[in-house]
Amino acid sequence: MAISPHEPSAAPSVRNWRAELRVVLSWRRILNRLRAVLRSALVTFVVLTLTLWLMPGVESNDVVDTLGLVVLVAAVGAVLRPFLLAGVVALGGWGAMLLGVMVQVVVIVVALEIDPADRISGLPSLVLTAILAVVFAAIVDWMADSGTDDTFLREAKRLMRGVRRRQARLSGGPLLTLRRPRQGTEPGLLMVQLDGLSEPVLRWAVRAGNLPTLGHWLRSGSHSMRGWHTGLPSTTPASQAGILHGASRQIPAFRWFEKDTGKLMVTNRPRDAAVLEPRLSDGRGLLRDGGVSIGNAFSGDAAVSLLTVSHAALPGRSARGWAAFMASPYGFTRALVLGVGEVFTELHQARLQRRRNLQPRVSRSGAFLALRPASMLLRDVNVSLIAEQMARGAPAIYCDLVDYDEVAHHAGPARPESMRQLESLDRMLGVLERLAPEAARRYHLVVLSDHGQSQGATFKQRFGETLDEVVERFAAPDHADAPESPAESEATQEPDFPEPPLAPLMVVSSGNLALIYLTRFTERLDRVAIDRAYPRLIHGLAAHPGIGLVIVHTPDGPVALGGSGSHRLRDGVVEGVDPLLPYGPRARHDLLRHQESAHIGDLVLISCVDPVTEEVAAFEELVGSHGGLGGWQTDAVLVHPARWPIAETDIIGPDAVHRQLIEWLAMLGLRTQPPAADEERELEHEVFEEETIPRLSRTHDG
Repeated sequence: MAISPHEPSAAPSVRNWRAELRVVLSWRRILNRLRAVLRSALVTFVVLTLTLWLMPGVESNDVVDTLGLVVLVAAVGAVLRPFLLAGVVALGGWGAMLLGVMVQVVVIVVALEIDPADRISGLPSLVLTAILAVVFAAIVDWMADSGTDDTFLREAKRLMRGVRRRQARLSGGPLLTLRRPRQGTEPGLLMVQLDGLSEPVLRWAVRAGNLPTLGHWLRSGSHSMRGWHTGLPSTTPASQAGILHGASRQIPAFRWFEKDTGKLMVTNRPRDAAVLEPRLSDGRGLLRDGGVSIGNAFSGDAAVSLLTVSHAALPGRSARGWAAFMASPYGFTRALVLGVGEVFTELHQARLQRRRNLQPRVSRSGAFLALRPASMLLRDVNVSLIAEQMARGAPAIYCDLVDYDEVAHHAGPARPESMRQLESLDRMLGVLERLAPEAARRYHLVVLSDHGQSQGATFKQRFGETLDEVVERFAAPDHADAPESPAESEATQEPDFPEPPLAPLMVVSSGNLALIYLTRFTERLDRVAIDRAYPRLIHGLAAHPGIGLVIVHTPDGPVALGGSGSHRLRDGVVEGVDPLLPYGPRARHDLLRHQESAHIGDLVLISCVDPVTEEVAAFEELVGSHGGLGGWQTDAVLVHPARWPIAETDIIGPDAVHRQLIEWLAMLGLRTQPPAADEERELEHEVFEEETIPRLSRTHDG
């Protein structure tokens, strides 16, 4: 029967199927698949052999029987895993974590139960055998990959292809296709934050050849690296408030006290972050146009927020990257097993520091033993979530990876342990680069940090007492002012006027920055009022060798006091020795801007800094710290495509990074035009910069 020219022809679809079959049946695809199957079978055989050998009461460990069990495990996994994965997706959140661990165990238990050899009997023995097999599988897989991320990469690619095929079906595409989705052509921007990484440390690591991914980008000329100055406070919440929302002045420190509400705010507590986000957000954040926030303190007005502190929730049913990671044998289970190895590694590294008497150092036990594997687990989860969002075609993604920062706090920012964490983050950047061909957009990658870290022995280690104890000592009444030998009658008389009660003092520390509040007063006090309540406090703190700066409000504006001089921040008048000299040429700008922050303390303290080593004395027990001034903690970094324009030659402050990222989004066509309110706010910022905070020359900025 002739086909009329108006009737649809089946020839194009037939040709498409033939093309897909040719791709699927190509020798390269078949060889790669056979290699993966053989590798999986070999690992399973080794794992089962070792597990059965260790189990008491197993009399036979015949090779043929074990090979049959390998086939059973593969068959049971092929049947059960889709149903178990569907259950993981349906549960979401904590349920996905729990069931994700059980998926691997259930598959092994079922296979052992129906094993014709019947070598394991009884549910407790079956479960114990399955758990041992899962642990051994994670270790053997890691050893087979020689510590690389190849298996993790393969799982991420499989996830991305599944997400894209599902989206294609929902958009009216074919129900079944064998062809791999092609990379999208629309641009996208992926922003990866390496928490706590200073520009000098990154530059040194690249020059040493320890970061092959970043080093290749910089040496090939595809990307450029530049430093940017964080200002004060040099903390993740303040920097992300600026980078994501352009509102860094709402965050005076990592912790602070709010006199109007009587609350101590700690920014890594979800309930406090949830209170802060409405203060930061005006609906025009960095990620407002369909962006995704992953692992951040705040959302940046993102359409999707995953593992974001201010939202205080685990990813739900819609996040297949979370479910896939939890259910995969190369995901959560592998991360748990390797996390235990991280704990032993940490104990060994801490012991080496003690044996070598490496100084400065702090205790690396307690909660930090759990933080280190947790940060590794969070890194892998975050990369899985990024992969999913790249497959979905999110226009902008911002993710914070915290591995380096957590280790550097306790080991030191340039110590070998911290460098190894930085190398693992570089490998993750390589993974993201290799995942790009599977994405629904053509993503451009920007790597940045939120602050650096400064090293040094802590305040307590140097002076034998904490800052709270020092403040309490200087706040106590001075008994030397009383008469040395009062008459007996005078000593027994009641005073004519009772002494006014003193305002309670609260010391809130963040790295080598501390805020002191007289909590009985609702307003911020000036020096006269503080001296009236505590005559010895300000002078005693300024003269203490561990405190470099005491900033207090006076009728002439804020003044920075040191042991041998003072510096009026508003007009730059110096009396005696300038206390700002050890903190660099931007110190006055940073301190003056910090004084405009919300909920600033009655007194602001910055620890001493060594002019030779640039070491600081953190008020917390951290050998690597940030939050204040001194050393590398204010030297953040920005790595971006080399041909992209830079609006400001010197990027000063996270709000400036926010404006630069928005300009790049607009350049890529991913940002709608800013409303008039945005333009007015930027104009106000420029006026403030010009009138009250003169810019330093490029030469002085370095």
